[in-house]
Amino acid sequence: MNEKFINAWVLNSALDPSPRKKATMAQLREHGFKPFDRTSPLAQAIVKGWKEHSPADSLVLSPDLELMGRLPVNDRQPPYNGAKGYLLFLQESLDGKLPGLREDVPTNWDLLLETAVESGAMVDDGLRVALTDEHSEQEVLSVFRTSEPDARNYTIVEIDATAFEDGGVLVIDVWVGESEVSGSFDLFAGDVMELGSANALISARDIPTNQREVVKYPFDQGRIFRLGAIGNASENGKINGFLAKISVAPASTKNSGN
Repeated sequence: MNEKFINAWVLNSALDPSPRKKATMAQLREHGFKPFDRTSPLAQAIVKGWKEHSPADSLVLSPDLELMGRLPVNDRQPPYNGAKGYLLFLQESLDGKLPGLREDVPTNWDLLLETAVESGAMVDDGLRVALTDEHSEQEVLSVFRTSEPDARNYTIVEIDATAFEDGGVLVIDVWVGESEVSGSFDLFAGDVMELGSANALISARDIPTNQREVVKYPFDQGRIFRLGAIGNASENGKINGFLAKISVAPASTKNSGN
């Protein structure tokens, strides 16, 4: 972080001129707190980035003080929760995706995601994860597209779980992105030739925009799987992103619920 960011913090009350906040600042000054210059360009950029009624916000500002991203503390949900989620927030800010500002800026998400694929920033083929005892959890960030019902157009993620000789429970925790189209996810055996929901081992169908679902599939011995992601065929011609956290739980949990 220190290579690409200058990390700093400021109290909201130091920049808010409302009577209640003025009283708070007066008390802080009595204890030696140095007030922040509200007229500075940096202060104005911070105020511009606030989200209404949010107690705290993480903001990313460019060297020219342009707002690049906002992560309110109450919005730290998948895919932006935890350390990896915060890293994703920072990366998206640097990539010009304006995380947390999407409700303020009209965006053609289909075009944005298509551009991300074409540029190589996101991929939709050649996806593979290999799970082992030492690395039993991995994440995949990619996209899926809609397709006509008779023309399956899956984004495929190959899942190599052969290291688990005694089997286990394959757990797929998937989060669908913010574009308009819902997504369906079908899990196939690695040797299935014809991909389609009828041949799936287990499925999560029509997950709405910005929603999460978890599927679990118990297996008795190490094997290869393929996860297929596809958009709702009734919304043909669209694209959306997804984040899948793929892991193997111990075999002792095979009979546990979702």
